Amino acid sequence: MPLLLALLTMLAAFPAYAADRTIYLTFDDGPLNGTSNILDVLEAQQVPATLFMVGMHAQASAGNKALVRRAKALPLVTVGNHSYSHANNRYQHFYADTEGVVADMLRANAVLGLAPAVHARLPGRDVFRLPSTSKNDTSLGLAQEGREEPDYEFVAASGFYLYGWDHEWVHDDTGKPVQSVDHLVSEIDHLFGYGRFVKRGKMILLMHDEMFQDGFDGKTKLTRLITALKQRGYAFGTIQSYDD
Repeated sequence: MPLLLALLTMLAAFPAYAADRTIYLTFDDGPLNGTSNILDVLEAQQVPATLFMVGMHAQASAGNKALVRRAKALPLVTVGNHSYSHANNRYQHFYADTEGVVADMLRANAVLGLAPAVHARLPGRDVFRLPSTSKNDTSLGLAQEGREEPDYEFVAASGFYLYGWDHEWVHDDTGKPVQSVDHLVSEIDHLFGYGRFVKRGKMILLMHDEMFQDGFDGKTKLTRLITALKQRGYAFGTIQSYDD
């Protein structure tokens, strides 16, 4: 039994095995409290990640503008577009106006200094529009999905690669993470056991910047997550490689 356990541990750390289990770390809604801690951890751990940022938040203060500049300067960090307004959290109203959705995304490009083709995530919608991958948000009813689908197509045609997610580290109404790190890692192990992702062997993990504030011990939690995933042999992918 000890020999079997040792063998399994070796296989989990073997690079060829890890290459078949790739996690894409993504963070939404920044720059916010917590963004600086995320960047500190990513820099220290030297893993790639994508920060899908909101234009309105980027403009909110000089400090937030500096966070955007810092994120863009880190070689392993990709700054993506998460809209200008985040739909003001009125999603059905937002998606009722296709031209307005496209204009909002383009406005965020201008604020964030992004140029096509832009990696993006629509606010409130688990949607993929990539050269070899397309998926609508299965949580929507068919009628709502049908009304919104033209928005996805027009946004994609305007120079955006759209990414949804496979799993989420959930937070409560205050922004505090719901699952413990150990519980989240167990969920990730379980999901890779089933392998039911949009792209085989690739998991996009959704998180939110506000989860990593000092008040939630955010820097420690994110460090523990990345360390645990490394120990299990997971690879970390750049968003640019996701659709390969």
